[in-house]
Amino acid sequence: MTPAWPERAAWGTAPSLRAWQSAAMRQYFEDLPRDFLAVATPGAGKTTFALSVAAELLGRRLVDRVTIVAPTEHLKLQWAEAAARAGIPIDPTYAAGKGKTSRDYVGIAVTYAGVAVNPLAMRIRTERFKTLVILDEVHHAGDALSWGEGVREAFEPATRRLALTGTPFRSDVNPIPFVTYAPGPDGVPRSVADFTYGYAHALADHVVRPVLFLAYSGEMQWRTRAGDEIAARLGEPLTKDLTAQALRTALDPGGSWIPSVLAAADKRLSEVRRHVPDAGGLVIATDQDSARAYAKVLKQISGEPATVVLSDEKLASKRISEFTESDRRWMVAVRMVSEGVDVPRLAVGVYATTTSTPLFFAQAVGRFVRARTRGETASVFLPSVPSLLGFASELEVERDHVLGRRITDEADIFAAENDLLAQANAGEAASDELDNSWEALGSEARFDRVLYDGGEFGHSGEVHVGSEEEMDFLGIPGLLEPHQVRELLQTRQSERARKQRAAAPEHDRTGDSIAEVSTHEHLATLRRELNGLVAAWHHRTGQAHGITHAALRKECGGPAAAVATADQLHARIDRLREWAARKTS
Repeated sequence: MTPAWPERAAWGTAPSLRAWQSAAMRQYFEDLPRDFLAVATPGAGKTTFALSVAAELLGRRLVDRVTIVAPTEHLKLQWAEAAARAGIPIDPTYAAGKGKTSRDYVGIAVTYAGVAVNPLAMRIRTERFKTLVILDEVHHAGDALSWGEGVREAFEPATRRLALTGTPFRSDVNPIPFVTYAPGPDGVPRSVADFTYGYAHALADHVVRPVLFLAYSGEMQWRTRAGDEIAARLGEPLTKDLTAQALRTALDPGGSWIPSVLAAADKRLSEVRRHVPDAGGLVIATDQDSARAYAKVLKQISGEPATVVLSDEKLASKRISEFTESDRRWMVAVRMVSEGVDVPRLAVGVYATTTSTPLFFAQAVGRFVRARTRGETASVFLPSVPSLLGFASELEVERDHVLGRRITDEADIFAAENDLLAQANAGEAASDELDNSWEALGSEARFDRVLYDGGEFGHSGEVHVGSEEEMDFLGIPGLLEPHQVRELLQTRQSERARKQRAAAPEHDRTGDSIAEVSTHEHLATLRRELNGLVAAWHHRTGQAHGITHAALRKECGGPAAAVATADQLHARIDRLREWAARKTS
């Protein structure tokens, strides 16, 4: 390896290669494959690994040129800056119609969209030199048919191809160019990575931060196109359209939900900054109007202007860089910083977007897990939507890109239809018909629960925003070891429960009152817990929510969850936990 490279490691990384990077490098140069797929969790250091490979290949004269393909314009600049620190000059302004570039450059950086515009020109350039092609976040090559075809045509003649991704799964079944697929145990083709470094491994190595997910629910009211006024609680079992409308109502800047959650997030950021003075926060918004509105709310809350990053503005990349180097509190963006952008000081996030695919969720959470010092913890605020809670609970599960599903028996004859339904339910936003069929009337936020390390913590039901119960979790110190965070969560939950029991009147603590468990609040809490577990089971097994509920009713007895007793709900929760334990073992 080029001697200077370890001292020139990309920004945000250790002076020398991390253990996984060294292992991946060793494997790569033992085999010297033409195609290599490295799957590493966001924040683990894929850029450093790729540039280490590039430097070594250039040093050995195995390649003469480097072509980097990135998802966005900003990431092209980021790659070029990192490569410059590694002694590899890259031209981030190259375009297919430009033809030649300066002899000072060893390579170019382009976007997937730019490759699709003129793949023939890129192919000619690739054929002229012994070229290493680095495909950053290679799953984007499956975003559109033209993108995948363009990448395949442009880089088929490449001497070496190095594919990188932190999220190797997609919501569709479009094959990704230059990725190998092999049948799994069930016969379904899955992507095969040459080297994998998952979130769980990175967390154990202290390469990434653990994540606290703080979920907020509450009452929502809106009016449909037909003039009907609907009230629903965010997080309760609803149809896809009603869930989407409830979520949009919560995220409406004119309501009370999003300002309350932003205020809670700012309190959490203040607590983190007591231990990490330059910690920053990021709000991921659905659209530009919402982003600007959230920025105004944050200015009122924190007294400091928020940095607004819009992808169609020329100064977007500059604003991200300025925020990265400053100590400002908040940045608000739509999608531009959802993937690949490196802002290591981001420690608090608010997921305020209707986009709800597992791919986007993992990319968004990846913005907050990049560790700088040991003991840092990331905090992400979420709406209490079953799909998002399921993604949060399954954060440590490693996934591969699945191309389909095999029909195993006659009872599975609707597999194809179920796959189509699952794809529809995994849509990034509500259906197009909702655009003009909804009007937010009001919203109110309630703190629901905390998800951490596969466990849930709360105060036996929703609590008011700004209460002492909420501060039990918002006030967690910003520097703690992962096991200390879990112990603190358990301790604070237990202490609050003891205080509530001690403060209750004597007659409320009698055995007769304890037996009376069918209160509205208790049942609602149990139903939320059951629905959260069912959602997590769905994301682990792919089994539809309705089928899981039906199986639980068959085994445990009783009516539907909406009218079940507390004992029946407890039995189903325990049974589902037993299933999860058996599947894990």
